[in-house]
Amino acid sequence: MIYAFLFFLCALAAAWAVVALAHWHWLLGVLVFLLVFALMHGVYVTVWWLLSLPVDRTKPIEKQNPRAREACRGVGRFLCLYGGVKPHISGEEKLPTDSRFLFVCNHKSMFDPLMVIGYLYKWNISFISKPSNMQIPMVGDIAYNAGYLPIDRENDRAALKTILTAADYMKRDVCSIGIYPEGTRSKTSEMLPFHHGSFKTAQRASVPIAVACVRNSEQVKKRLFLRPTDVYLDILEVIPAEKVKAMSTAELSDYSRRLIEEGLKR
Repeated sequence: MIYAFLFFLCALAAAWAVVALAHWHWLLGVLVFLLVFALMHGVYVTVWWLLSLPVDRTKPIEKQNPRAREACRGVGRFLCLYGGVKPHISGEEKLPTDSRFLFVCNHKSMFDPLMVIGYLYKWNISFISKPSNMQIPMVGDIAYNAGYLPIDRENDRAALKTILTAADYMKRDVCSIGIYPEGTRSKTSEMLPFHHGSFKTAQRASVPIAVACVRNSEQVKKRLFLRPTDVYLDILEVIPAEKVKAMSTAELSDYSRRLIEEGLKR
């Protein structure tokens, strides 16, 4: 976000100078503004492309790359800003500060993880995502270096490997992990069935589960670039690690789902 603000100021200053020198030829000023703004974005993308070059995806990361993590936050905030997302987050005080945790939420829009990445930066949450997201050039490499992991739900062996790796990241204090148990975005007002196996990650790592619900994010694409959209992210409850261990994955899944359904009704 800092980069975006600096770029905007540079572009604005350049446009203002040209307009003043050209005796308020406003069209020239607008063109210069757009050109400088585009160049600044080009520099931004180039820096992160260079950062992605040395990434090796053949093995799990030993530690999180702080620059990659910062890049993910920047992208999250950039896209929320451009999409007109006006975030309202409640219950942050419930999130653990002395241990890693599994973040669980319903899923209604591509802006759901972007808001978490951009605005819950303090808690260092990296997501398990579908493989196609991790295959995006440059983005996938940077995300992997920040602790993000792909999961292939059609391949049980590969999915289990991802779950074990995610648990290992939390055990080693690399990052907390975020999942959407529905597996994909719900395109209706109803939540999709939860994948019980998603909750194995918390049990393997012996960490708490933070259950959250997101509301109104599906409206963003309908109002994109037109006017801001209020999006609400509520941290509902944190299930202690002891309780996570004592419950089955099906019980954890059903309990989390009930919490989210109640949260959505509010």
